Amino acid sequence: MSDTVRIVEVGPRDGLQNEKTAISVADRIAFIEALVGAGLDTVEVGAFVSPKAIPQMVNSDQVLRGVSHLAGEFHVLVPNEKGFAAARQAGARVIAVFASASEGFSRANINCSVAESIARFGPVLSRAKADGVRVRGYISCVLGCPFDGEVKPQAVVDVAKALWDLGCYEVSLGDTIGVGTPLKARHLLRAVAGAMPMAHLAMHFHDTYGQALANLYAGMEEGARVIDCAAGGLGGCPYAPGATGNVATEDVVYMLEGMGIDTGVDIAKLLVATNAVSRLIGRPPVSRVAAALNAKKRIVSSE
Repeated sequence: MSDTVRIVEVGPRDGLQNEKTAISVADRIAFIEALVGAGLDTVEVGAFVSPKAIPQMVNSDQVLRGVSHLAGEFHVLVPNEKGFAAARQAGARVIAVFASASEGFSRANINCSVAESIARFGPVLSRAKADGVRVRGYISCVLGCPFDGEVKPQAVVDVAKALWDLGCYEVSLGDTIGVGTPLKARHLLRAVAGAMPMAHLAMHFHDTYGQALANLYAGMEEGARVIDCAAGGLGGCPYAPGATGNVATEDVVYMLEGMGIDTGVDIAKLLVATNAVSRLIGRPPVSRVAAALNAKKRIVSSE
């Protein structure tokens, strides 16, 4: 197995946008600074969406400008041309667009069909190409949907190929409600890799049923080498009751380092960032590794 894995930290966007407690611009910037300081150099920092729809992401332009001094690659989500224009004005160099493999989820989330959502991205991708902006594609509900149930791999393949053909440099496969299991994850990666290069696929697995690390390992055995994760397991899905959020960055780093894969992440510094944001949202991290390390610190400090 290759000893190189690229981690995309999504906590400041995909994580925080689903938390009930809104975080200030200054605190979001400080969170990102701490993540970069821990060695995470690819970070999703905001979303240029309606503040009525996702109030947690308000003033993402200020956040993006506020981290421009850092050495890293910063991604922002844009839903349409209006969002792209605002992102560009704030200095965005990498954007992400979002589609679903499930018709039910697409209509519930963005009030349009899967085909309509992809059609909206055409002008965005054209403008991005003209401006030299890289575009990452997200696909939600790749292993199951809260509305439609099971999602066929071919549906995911079709959306992935459409995003790849439009010009996305990478496509992230999201198990949005965390229902996937290793064999299903393996079969999905294998199917999608028949339509686009495995090297340009990312795994974005939520940990609702505690399967995310096993699913990631199965995907790595198939050759996938890009992993999306969120510090402390931030996030969730508003349409998936009980969802615990993204797979935790601490847990992923611990697994990879244990496999002899150098992530470049200082887990002690990452824990500081996770604990700080956890205090802001008013709940402890769901990360097993963070919980274990925090408990160990408490024992040591009490001796």
